[in-house]
Amino acid sequence: MSLNEHSMQALSWRKLYLSRAKLKATSRTSALLSGFAMVAMVEVQLERDYTYPPGLLIAFSACTTVLVAVHLFALMISTCILPNLEAVSNVHNLNSVNESPHERMHHHIELAWAFSTVIGTLLFLTEVMLLCWVKFLPLRNNTEENNGTISSGEAAAIASTCIMVPFGIVFILFAVHFYRTLVSHKTDRQIRELEQVIRLQNQLDHRTENDDLKSNVHFP
Repeated sequence: MSLNEHSMQALSWRKLYLSRAKLKATSRTSALLSGFAMVAMVEVQLERDYTYPPGLLIAFSACTTVLVAVHLFALMISTCILPNLEAVSNVHNLNSVNESPHERMHHHIELAWAFSTVIGTLLFLTEVMLLCWVKFLPLRNNTEENNGTISSGEAAAIASTCIMVPFGIVFILFAVHFYRTLVSHKTDRQIRELEQVIRLQNQLDHRTENDDLKSNVHFP
């Protein structure tokens, strides 16, 4: 096996392990967050004597449904692809990496990773904020109703919103920064690998020229 082929196989194995790690993290995260969302939907108890704003109930129901659907979709992708990667990675043979579907299913793996870690996490933060409004909004005593002031339930819901909105902004900024840093790292690594390939090619060309010169000297 030449040095170039060995480098390509090492790169393919590294991509295989990275794809497997992403799918494992996706399956764990999606199963956990979708389970929490379903428990929140089932366990929340609405006050029959309180008239909820229709937009709040619609937003809570839609957010929970989309959250569960997104995570289940990511979980389905990881469940379908991960066994194939596990089967190849457990074989102690360098050439077995060519049998892995991680190169062809790269876009599906990245889609599941984005759904679980980015979109799913943002939806979960929104779910927690809406759950606070649904849970605490009906809490109002007679004194607060007569004075027309903000009730303790509304204050608790507003406090949770004030905490969650900046945290969501920080999460988005971190996700963008992490993605830009990762893309920059991949670009630099590919440039270094390309330079290494060019250097190897130049060495092979020089070796071929030297062999030709030697053959011409010995056989004029």
